Amino acid sequence: MAEKGSKKAKKEPSLGELLRVPDGGKRVDLGSYDARATPGAPKDKKAALTDMEQMGERLAELQERLWAASTAGDRRRVLLILQGMDTSGKGGTVKHVIGLLNPSGCRIKAFKAPTPAELKHPFLWRIRQALPAPGEIGIFDRSHYEDVLIARVRGLAPRSELTRRYARINRFEQSLTGNDVTVIKCFLHLSYDEQRARLLERLDRPDKHWKFNPGDIDERELWPAYQEAYELALRRCATPRAPWYLIPADRKWYRNWAVSRLLLEHLEALDPQYPKADFDVEACRKRLLKGA
Repeated sequence: MAEKGSKKAKKEPSLGELLRVPDGGKRVDLGSYDARATPGAPKDKKAALTDMEQMGERLAELQERLWAASTAGDRRRVLLILQGMDTSGKGGTVKHVIGLLNPSGCRIKAFKAPTPAELKHPFLWRIRQALPAPGEIGIFDRSHYEDVLIARVRGLAPRSELTRRYARINRFEQSLTGNDVTVIKCFLHLSYDEQRARLLERLDRPDKHWKFNPGDIDERELWPAYQEAYELALRRCATPRAPWYLIPADRKWYRNWAVSRLLLEHLEALDPQYPKADFDVEACRKRLLKGA
């Protein structure tokens, strides 16, 4: 028992609490967030990599339990959404997170520019086709947010239509969370200088040329407009049931660690359980011991 007058130890905030963007329509100023920060991280890169290795076993167990529970009718699933500027590391994050999981229980979708066939449908149509099934972990490399980001910056839709899209996105995500989907939305926050360094690296290395597109420079010239578009998306679509998490992404090791830790926190909160046997375990054991 604690001595009289002693104070209770203060509970450390979860990583989700540290990285969560305020909801309720509060203004988001990306300039006030340090893209090289490492909130909640182990003491250094080496310690973070060690922690990721240890997380792997726990993530794999929880993923298996989520899948096993679905065979008994549990409809819960997880959707991890990754958004960010070019070179922020969406693909790299997918690679590192999947490395900790069983790929057969994951559904990965990288959203590119919509095809002519997709353009014939409402903008959320192609997103619905890619949602994870019960027991799965779905990962979106870009998502429905492209339709309020690039569409805003490039003027691909009237502002009145964009305003309606924010509301549709919120209703869509609310319907997901009401249908046993845990939504984890991560904005990979990259700095202007770091993006230049990563683009230059792609030019300096022949084995990276395939990742470079001259159009990336055109998009970079629109950096202020994209920052404003992201601030609006974060403000208008951060809700209690589907919050945004802002991940400082200049340090790749922190980005990978933080997304993995967020996924682990959400899976632990779900706490899926292996289903109980629907057969007589002891009878089957006796049959096998008798030589069946």
